[in-house]
Amino acid sequence: MTIPPFLSIDRTSRHVSLDARNPAFYGNPNAVYAALHAHCPTFYWSEQKQWFFTGYDHVNALLRDRRFGRQILHIASREELGLAEPMPHLASFDLSERYSLLELEPPEHTRLRTLVNRAFVSRHVEKMKPELEELANRLIDGFADKGEVELLSAFADIIPVTMIARMIGIPEEMGPQLLKWSHAYVRMYMFGRTRADEDAAEQAAREFSDYVKTVIAERRAEPRDDLLTHMIHTEHKGQYLTEDELVSTTIVLLNAGHEATVHQIGNSVRIILVSGYDPAELFRDETATECTVEESLRIGAPVHIFQRWALEPVEIDGVSFKRGDKVSLILAAANLDPAKFTDPLTFRPDRNEAANLSFGAGIHFCIGAPLARLELNVVLPILFERLAGLRLAKTPVVKDVYHFHGLDRLDLAW
Repeated sequence: MTIPPFLSIDRTSRHVSLDARNPAFYGNPNAVYAALHAHCPTFYWSEQKQWFFTGYDHVNALLRDRRFGRQILHIASREELGLAEPMPHLASFDLSERYSLLELEPPEHTRLRTLVNRAFVSRHVEKMKPELEELANRLIDGFADKGEVELLSAFADIIPVTMIARMIGIPEEMGPQLLKWSHAYVRMYMFGRTRADEDAAEQAAREFSDYVKTVIAERRAEPRDDLLTHMIHTEHKGQYLTEDELVSTTIVLLNAGHEATVHQIGNSVRIILVSGYDPAELFRDETATECTVEESLRIGAPVHIFQRWALEPVEIDGVSFKRGDKVSLILAAANLDPAKFTDPLTFRPDRNEAANLSFGAGIHFCIGAPLARLELNVVLPILFERLAGLRLAKTPVVKDVYHFHGLDRLDLAW
C-alpha cells in the first residue's frame, strides 16, 4: 500500500505525522486509513500528541473496555493528572457538556440513559415511519420539477433536525436556528479549532441553553406527550433530572440526533452515485435497502473519532498507558480493516462480514442509532425512486474539518 506524500510513518517508533487540515487528507481519509492499516495500525499522531487505534478488534474491544472511560475527573483531580484548568471563555459550553450522555460514566450515565432510552428503542422509533415518509416526499415535491438541487440544504439538513425536534418536543420552526447553534457547537470537537471557533461555540451554547430552559419551563407548566416532558416528570430510583441535566441531555440529543445523519445522507447518496450500482437494485426491497444502508455506513461513516481516558494503568497492543492518558479510536478506519473486510475500500452492498462500528459499541453505543437507521432506510429509497436519473451535477464539496466527515455541498441533477 502506497503511503501518500503528506503522510509520514516511522514504523519503528510507530510515530505518524499528518496535518489534519490538509485537504488531501480530509477529502479522502479512507486512503490514509488504508495506508495506516498496511504500515502502522496503532500509532502515535505527533501533531495530536496522542495514541490512535485503527484495527477493528482493538477499536471494538476498547469501546467496551471498562478500564477506559469518557471522563476521568470522577476518579482524579486536575492537579493530580496535570490537566489545565477550564478556560473561562468556555464556561457556558462546559456547563452544557457537564451532564452530556456522551461524556458521563456510570452511575450517572446509567440513570440518564435509562430515562431517555425508551423513546429510542426500535419499536417506538418505527412508529415515526409514516411521518418520515410524508416529510421526505413533501421536501422532494418542493424541488422535483426543477431538475436540480443542492441536496444538503433542501433535504438532508431538514429531515433529521425536524424528526428529532418532534420527538423531543421542540417546535419545528426552530429548525434553522437549531442548525446554526449545532454547527457552531460541534466545531469544538474538530482538530485544529481556533479561538473564533471557541467563541462561536460558547455563544451558541449560551443561547441554546437559554432557549432549552424556556421550553423546560413551558413543559413543567403544561406537560405534553413528548420526550422532554417524559424526562422532566419521570423519576429513576427516587430522583428527577436537575435543570442542568435536562439542558445537557436535550442539547446532546438535538445535536447528535441530526448532525451525523445529515452527513450520512450526503455521504450515502454520493457513494451510491459513484458506485456504478443501479439504485433500483440497491433498494429493490427492505432487505436490499438495509444492506445498502449498512454498507454506506461502513465505508462512509460520518463520525470518525471517539476518545477515551485510561482510568488505570493498562497496556494495549504493546503500548503502555498510565491513568489519565487519553486515547483515540478511529471508528471509520476500523470499518476498513482488511483483516475483517474483503476489499475494504470498495462499496459492496452484498457483504456478509463484520458489523460496522459507525455507531460505536459498549455503554456509549449511539442511543439514536435506531432513529438514524430508520431515516436512512426510508428517505434514500424515496429520493432515488422519485428522482429518476439522479446524478452528480458538480464535484461534491467536502467539509474542511476532521473528526466528522461529510459534505458542505452536494449538487445533483436528473
